[in-house]
Amino acid sequence: MPEKKRLGKGLGALIPEVMDESSETNELSLDLIKPNPYQPRREFDDEKLKELTVSIKEHGVLQAVVVSPDDDGKTFTLVAGERRCRAAKQAGLKTIPAIVKPVDRKTMLEIALIENLQREDLNPVDEAMAYKRLMKEYNYTQDELARRLGRSRPSIANSVRLLGLSKKVLHMLSKNEMTPGQVRPLLAIDDQQKQEEAAALIVKDGYTAREAEKLVTKLNRAGETKKEEDTRNKARLDPEHAELQLQMQRTLGTKVKIKPGSKGGSIEIYYYGDEDLERVVSKLLPEGL
Repeated sequence: MPEKKRLGKGLGALIPEVMDESSETNELSLDLIKPNPYQPRREFDDEKLKELTVSIKEHGVLQAVVVSPDDDGKTFTLVAGERRCRAAKQAGLKTIPAIVKPVDRKTMLEIALIENLQREDLNPVDEAMAYKRLMKEYNYTQDELARRLGRSRPSIANSVRLLGLSKKVLHMLSKNEMTPGQVRPLLAIDDQQKQEEAAALIVKDGYTAREAEKLVTKLNRAGETKKEEDTRNKARLDPEHAELQLQMQRTLGTKVKIKPGSKGGSIEIYYYGDEDLERVVSKLLPEGL
């Protein structure tokens, strides 16, 4: 899977109130540090963790983790640096350099999300779920979240939209069996079983993202052809309008609906993906815009 574009700003630039590199560092017992309960990553790459463990054995922990003191005054909750903590334990260390700062729950989730996006990419499903959680629990808009995390609003929107896929397709995406580009066209298929059937075909035949979009367009057209056949028989269109609607569909190669009104009416033209939109526009405007 192609590597995603990483965040252009460091943690300190994005959340300066917590990630201040000039803060005092303490050596804390690893046994006193609890995992971040808001960690969006559900799986860690064993191979990369082994590489970090080897590095720590040779050079030590080069960057302090960030922890927040617990109410009991004895233990701490990890804010940033879970991979470093895990690798340090595997390397046999008993303590780890840490910056101690009180951090609220919202900021814990933000930092964990940003750190994963920067240093070891989250899978697309975990990333989307983390965005959704920030918006749901802390009332972020997509624009606010984009500014806070140093990303574009469309990238946030496209990520969250993936959660509309079936659980089976999301599982395939989280396991890197499919790329976001391959699964995104499946959002145009309402029936989840048909989504899964299309996903299986995309994986089996190794379709590119563009080929997946063409497949979905083809499947939707095939489904619409049958629906249109039934609709024509049931539609409240007079014979002239029904024939005109059918001719437009044949000409444009997509679903068209004529909706008569008391003083005129409207025409709906459907498209399935950006490429299909361009094709329809070229039919309507052969000389271009």
